[in-house]
Amino acid sequence: MFNTIKALREANKYSQEELAKELGITRQTLIKYENGEQPTLDNVKKIANFFEVSYDCIIDNTEPVKHSYNIIPDKKRLDIQSDIRIDIPQNNIEKFKQVLLYILKKVGGKPNVGQTVLYKLLYFIDFDYYELHEEQLMGLKYIKNTFGPTPIDFKKLITDMEKAGELTEAKTKFFTRDMTKYLPVKEPDMSLLSAQELNHIDKELEKYSDKTAKELSDLSHKDVPWIGTKDKEIIPYEAVFYRNEETSVRGYND
Repeated sequence: MFNTIKALREANKYSQEELAKELGITRQTLIKYENGEQPTLDNVKKIANFFEVSYDCIIDNTEPVKHSYNIIPDKKRLDIQSDIRIDIPQNNIEKFKQVLLYILKKVGGKPNVGQTVLYKLLYFIDFDYYELHEEQLMGLKYIKNTFGPTPIDFKKLITDMEKAGELTEAKTKFFTRDMTKYLPVKEPDMSLLSAQELNHIDKELEKYSDKTAKELSDLSHKDVPWIGTKDKEIIPYEAVFYRNEETSVRGYND
């Protein structure tokens, strides 16, 4: 007999033990759900949010509906130069470090700004800048994860910065959730950033830094680059030119 929870778990390659841990329930409880017992409303919400599906498919034990999205057609790009851009992230590590230190100095003290929020801030700073200026700011590589874009090698870079005495890691809580925060120890080197780049970063922080991790994750899930990428694959920068109106930051001629 078809079971939505089991099907979602297997499709996303989670063991029962792994998924139970992610949901904050026991493996025995998960087994009961996979054998047909109706989850509590709280757990319906947890499961649906974790797999990014509607509550209905969990309650009714049906396959999730595949979403369709209103992608702006190719005419958006008529005013874009026809020369071919290189769609390979530059991965400018030193520039990334200075941008991160700048972000932490500006908004790192806010109670909501932990590791997950930083992931999304970096993503929107990079991808919005590329849409606006057709060139990369940091050029980090981001992969598509369940809760939104994640910069590759972030933790390795953080470890390098800790060893170099540039920042320090702290564990705290945001409401009831555990949070990893980073505090700057060293002043950012602003000489690596142009006035245009700094202005862009400031605007992005003003726009996004007060949002929670869930709010930023939900917004990233509406962004065409994320939508069009397969799970665990690198999100292409070039997809910003097909964004819908909700996430696009550039004015285009009709």
